[in-house]
Amino acid sequence: MPDYGLPLHFGTFITPSNRDPQAPVALAQLSETLGYDLVTFQDHPYQPAFLDTWTLMSWVAARTERIHIAPNVLNLPLRPPAVTARAAASLDLLSGGRIDLGLGAGGFWDAIEAMGGRRLTPGQGVDALAEAIDVMRGIWAVGDRAPLRVDGDYYSLAGAKRGPLPAHDIPIWVGAYKLRMLRLTGRAADGWLPSLGYMQPGDFAKGNAVIDEAARAAGRDPREIRRLVNVGGQFATASGGFLVGPSAQWVDELLPYALDDGAATFILSGDDPATMQRFAEEVAPALRSAVERERASAGTTTGAVKRAAVIALRRDGIDYDAVPAGIAAVEPGDLAYANVRSTYMRGGAPGLVLRPADTGEVVRALAFARAQPVPLGVRSGGHGVSGRSTNDGGIVIDLGLMNTIEVLDVATRRVRIQPGARWMDVAAALQPHGWGLSSGDYGGVGVGGLATAGGIGLLVREHGLTIDHLRAVEMVLADGSVVTASETENADLFWAVRGAGANFGIVTSFEFEVDDVGEVGFAQLAFDASDTAGFLEGWGAVVEAAPRDLTSFLIMGAVRAGEPAVAQLMSVVDSDDPDTVLDRLQPLADLAPLVQQSVRIMPYAAVIANASDAPHAGHGEPQSRSGLLEHITPEFAAAAATMLESGDVHFFQIRSVGGAVADVAPDATAYSHRSAGFSVVALGSNAERLNRVWDELYHHFGGLYLSFDTDVRDGRLDDAFPAATLERLRVLKRRYDPANTFRDNFNIT
Repeated sequence: MPDYGLPLHFGTFITPSNRDPQAPVALAQLSETLGYDLVTFQDHPYQPAFLDTWTLMSWVAARTERIHIAPNVLNLPLRPPAVTARAAASLDLLSGGRIDLGLGAGGFWDAIEAMGGRRLTPGQGVDALAEAIDVMRGIWAVGDRAPLRVDGDYYSLAGAKRGPLPAHDIPIWVGAYKLRMLRLTGRAADGWLPSLGYMQPGDFAKGNAVIDEAARAAGRDPREIRRLVNVGGQFATASGGFLVGPSAQWVDELLPYALDDGAATFILSGDDPATMQRFAEEVAPALRSAVERERASAGTTTGAVKRAAVIALRRDGIDYDAVPAGIAAVEPGDLAYANVRSTYMRGGAPGLVLRPADTGEVVRALAFARAQPVPLGVRSGGHGVSGRSTNDGGIVIDLGLMNTIEVLDVATRRVRIQPGARWMDVAAALQPHGWGLSSGDYGGVGVGGLATAGGIGLLVREHGLTIDHLRAVEMVLADGSVVTASETENADLFWAVRGAGANFGIVTSFEFEVDDVGEVGFAQLAFDASDTAGFLEGWGAVVEAAPRDLTSFLIMGAVRAGEPAVAQLMSVVDSDDPDTVLDRLQPLADLAPLVQQSVRIMPYAAVIANASDAPHAGHGEPQSRSGLLEHITPEFAAAAATMLESGDVHFFQIRSVGGAVADVAPDATAYSHRSAGFSVVALGSNAERLNRVWDELYHHFGGLYLSFDTDVRDGRLDDAFPAATLERLRVLKRRYDPANTFRDNFNIT
């Protein structure tokens, strides 16, 4: 088989001797220093003269930063595959995606049996390894929510939980020499890992032929399978046989394995530091250059190859071959897909997720997406209740990698934040300066979605909406142009971005003027709200009468038969004075019997540090309704209580607004409902039932908040924007996005 065109890698193969336990660690560190891509260790758990390979790999991972680490090869008969898969994923996460796996079927059966392993025939060993590979990949397949069940001849799993997901797609390489193992490699593995010392001339080519035939029979491209090889030799001034001689001889003798047999990873066996250094400095670069020259001369196709299993899951309407080079792209068959397919509340199945790392990549990603006849979603953090930043079969431009937070000017408290940053990270970055920025109530929300819709946060009554602190944006328009919008530059676009930004482009950075915010009083109070209507009305009155430094959010769920209704308040007092905090909270505490309470003075960053780093894994379609309310009247309170009693709403929240929000003129931004004192949201599981109970409240509202509503019925745009605001937005939409590229939102047409 000719050259497979894969990029050349180089590694070392170090003896895990326990005579000096730190010696193999030092050699691994030297391998990294010398620029090797990979360090590997043999695995013989029955050998008392060796360190345990997995323990050694873990220690080496902690003592290195860049180099990949792998067993060469792991003894599967003594390492249960499900546990090994979980251990590999864990170490991969801890090391930043640096664990690869070489696997072996066994072979030393007397020693394996002595250690408690099951003695197998060679054929059984191959079959057991095939089952083990399926088990390991099944553990990593976290996108499949069903427990992993395996009823094999060698391994059985009775509903194992999947995960964790590794940091990268861990390749499985098989150490193989004989026919059945070679066929297994072609059918199921990501790489072939033999040692030249165990092979006769011509064996490598014969092995390739078997692997390639098996790969094609399984519907795979043989180029999916990396050919790795362990090599050993001795440097000398004159030739003394194969790989015994000067560096130039090594290059000449290894070059045919790369060009004629497709070997793409050469792993140097041995523990001599001088040999490792000479190979790294004299052989590896010369061999790489020689291969590049020959490939250029021959016109060899180079680069990584997508697995057939990935290609099989591609969706119609997307030209995957035209995906812009250099932009991280995740397809349905990729291991990372499980982490990017869904949002916090919505299950998604996009055909492609593009993850640009800078504005230039956003421009190229958008140009590609516009050329595809499929839906387009744009995601910052993916938390949005509306769930619109994923889709089915379309493209998602995920801005999560663009997450830097930068202080521009201390004197004016000006900061620049990219859209993929999360608000808990923003709060943590601002805290050392004594600053804060009101931004919702959950730290896992991404900056981009909230900062283009409004931003009703836990400091809103004193410090206004998040968009009220926005001073400029950089954004990519539908035609690919990159513009700055502010009060003095593209002022009309800046007006639209603050409240309807998702319709006009992709914001790639925000400049905010943040507030001085020190420690705050944070109260979590739970009440017996058996008189639900009375509690809602009383809470609303207390909040409206309170000084602006109090912001309070109320949460209730469906009332359960035989149990009292419970109302939870999450309230912030923007003060670090205990007397002031208690003075603001006492009227709330007097509303009804308290069933639970927690009051602390703490940094605002600690209040909003309430999210995990776990990827979003929503499923189904979120059903959420939103309304903006002037006051909580007795009539509204009674209607809301009736809605909660219906059982059709499982989450009900009212956020206090008013205060500083109303200081801004209604026509100053696209967010126009400045007089609203409260923002109401209700979530249910059935759209029809939710609509029925929500519509009973509808006449009380004077607008809606875009981020909290999934209603697709006619008239929602009229609820979201007053007539004059909507007409102005339509004019700007025709100017900035005439083809309606950005339409998977509250679409202004």
